[in-house]
Amino acid sequence: MKLTTKLLSATAICAASSAAAVDLEVTHWWTSGGEAAAVSKFAEAFNATEHTWVDGAIAGSGGTARPIIISRILGGDPMGATQLNHGRQAEELIEAGLLLDLTDVAEAEGWKDIVNPPSLLDACTVDGRIYCAPVNIHSWQWIWLSHQAYADAGIDVPSNWDEFVASAPALEAAGKIPLAMGQQPWQSSGAFGVMAVAIAGPDAWAAVNNDKNAEVAAGPEYAAVFEAAANARAFAANSNVQDWNQATNLVITGQAGGQIMGDWAQGEFQVAGQVAGEDYTCLPGLGVNEIISTGGDAFYFPVQDDADVEAAQKELAALLLSPQVQVDFNLAKGSLPIRGDVDLMAANDCMKKGLEILAAGNILKDGSQSLTPDTTSQIEDLMVEFWNDPSITAEDAQSRYAAIIAEAD
Repeated sequence: MKLTTKLLSATAICAASSAAAVDLEVTHWWTSGGEAAAVSKFAEAFNATEHTWVDGAIAGSGGTARPIIISRILGGDPMGATQLNHGRQAEELIEAGLLLDLTDVAEAEGWKDIVNPPSLLDACTVDGRIYCAPVNIHSWQWIWLSHQAYADAGIDVPSNWDEFVASAPALEAAGKIPLAMGQQPWQSSGAFGVMAVAIAGPDAWAAVNNDKNAEVAAGPEYAAVFEAAANARAFAANSNVQDWNQATNLVITGQAGGQIMGDWAQGEFQVAGQVAGEDYTCLPGLGVNEIISTGGDAFYFPVQDDADVEAAQKELAALLLSPQVQVDFNLAKGSLPIRGDVDLMAANDCMKKGLEILAAGNILKDGSQSLTPDTTSQIEDLMVEFWNDPSITAEDAQSRYAAIIAEAD
């Protein structure tokens, strides 16, 4: 799709969009097969304008990339645009005046009318001004199950978490890893969050994450979550991989029964040529509570001294939310579009499940929109210890978790 000056002529940024051609460096951490296929859709669309997308992929996860991104911005070497998760990660950069105000773009393009759910745009808004362009809805609330692994084990594919737990012995007897889990801290922490929503329930999760209620975190609902996490820890004991997509590959190749991972895993299944409902099953909310969190990715634009660069930044911001780009990117990424007025007839069964849940309003905010980076880091550290040290009991881990929530702001 070529975003022309004519397309922007009705907006307040038309004059900016007709500025000189710019090579715009864009940093992100989308480097797996499925992610690379998706981000190429953004690059192709931007390169169809007078500008050039200069890819600044940073290998590793967001936890690896974010400190590098933030360090460059703080150090006076800003990129033209950068991926971050919309939420509280950019608060200090905004407060320091280091990120471009996109309010004029958002108003000209009508973002308040098209971004769904509105919380995604709210997460980009500080003191009434908009500082990021949300590009997708990513939900953590999924478990992915390998049909091959279950066929080899001679048992049916589970339909919920309890059935998954019951299937573990048969998988192990067949030489399978019940649960694939990489070693990056955010993976175990994210899986814990999925179990919290599914097992403790959305109300208890919201009390802990939104209201910072330490009593609920220490109570019986979360005791059941930590018991489930202890089971998951045992199921993943032989999952000796590092990256999340390596764990996904264990499911794709039938070496593991399942993986708790966000809907970005769909991109890996798609690249591998697998078909939802035939080669793998996806269970939103672990088949217990069919609800999705509405986190995701957004692009921020560091302040530049060059007016031509700023014009190109605003043109890219508008382009990212344009209808065809939203379709192309999200179909490749496995995420849901942030606008509900686009044609997704080509969506696979898992994406359709997510769209149905979204349409029904069974959603909750992502934890990154409620917890500070410091609190998130403390929880990740606890989960790394818990998942790697079987001597830490569920009770001890819950007590430490509740103490973190008690101190959260």
